Amino acid sequence: MTETTTTDLAKDDRSNSAKPLANRRGTGDPATRGKTTIADGVVAKIAGLAARDVVGVHAMGTGLARTFGAVRDRVPGGTKSATRGVKAEVGEVQTALDLDIVVEYGVSIAEVARTVRENVVSAVERMTGLEVVEVNINVGDVKLPEDLEDEAEDESRPPLQ
Repeated sequence: MTETTTTDLAKDDRSNSAKPLANRRGTGDPATRGKTTIADGVVAKIAGLAARDVVGVHAMGTGLARTFGAVRDRVPGGTKSATRGVKAEVGEVQTALDLDIVVEYGVSIAEVARTVRENVVSAVERMTGLEVVEVNINVGDVKLPEDLEDEAEDESRPPLQ
């Protein structure tokens, strides 16, 4: 005598026949199976690149971070840090960002800050699906025209070896 329990078989509504559970595929939307975690560094990179795209933003980071970054950029094989000047706190569905920026002399700081906020919120929300609850911007310096001339001279020098 063979017994079949309801835990071993599933009823297929279309054919009214019983199928073993092992042969049955999962139910529901595949996109809802599992969990996606986005690291703070990923959000910081997205935000940093989006902020740098705004006209009037000369650099990102505090004075010390920019100094170390300039040294690292001159070393062969050194790369620019996309996260310099960006701090991200990521939760399950929301994120908050703190940005340190340097603006170019002559631009409207309020307008640059507004545009940076819009660009960062748009990029982070579009790419991650997280809600950006705040973007705090600290303008730590203004790049003066004579500083730009000094910087051009520095760039003409060969990299350190």
